[in-house]
Amino acid sequence: MSSGPKQLPLRLPVEAAFDREDLIESPANATAVAMIDAWPDWPGRVAILAGPAGSGKSHLAAIWASKSGSEVCILSNLGRAIEQLVQAASNGSSILIEDTGRGDLDEAALFHLINAVREGEGYCLITSRKLPTRWEISLPDLLSRLKAAQVVELHEPDDFLLRQVVIKLFADRQLLVEPRVVDYCMTRMERSLEAAGRLVEVIDTEALARRSKISRGMVASALDALGMV
Repeated sequence: MSSGPKQLPLRLPVEAAFDREDLIESPANATAVAMIDAWPDWPGRVAILAGPAGSGKSHLAAIWASKSGSEVCILSNLGRAIEQLVQAASNGSSILIEDTGRGDLDEAALFHLINAVREGEGYCLITSRKLPTRWEISLPDLLSRLKAAQVVELHEPDDFLLRQVVIKLFADRQLLVEPRVVDYCMTRMERSLEAAGRLVEVIDTEALARRSKISRGMVASALDALGMV
């Protein structure tokens, strides 16, 4: 531990790297990566990418959005933006709808949008924490459209993927971390990419405040602060 006093950390922006070359591949996300890479050679116009929080949906969706030049809409904005999205879809634009299936879905709006995508010969990628079979859809026509969609499920990150993400998150912040410290993180942290991001952020803040290199003790303190112990 450094003998110097703590200082208030000056936060510099750390931008998430969502380019294709930043994507780490493993068996846990191989099928989803293959789907994104295969676009526009999809079996249909609509695809659904489902997986738990922190499984990498946002990264894959961002890659697809950049590749397809899609219009992007968060689920909570779907009803308000539906006219604009339908117009874009009717003109052949691709549409990304994020965070679907959480109980506040505007079923009529999504059905209308999927029809516009199909008629305009564009594409639609929908991300969700749940498989569409668990969305509790009440509109039969929408249910029929979703059953015809290509569905790919992301799984919890395996050890290889999680380790490489932790290493990359430290590197993105220009932090040098010994392999034994990464090992310590791996054996104690929550098993999700989201948790990895939160952990590295807390460790970075603490290291800057202490003006000290990252140690297992510092990691243990961060894990405790995040309730991961």
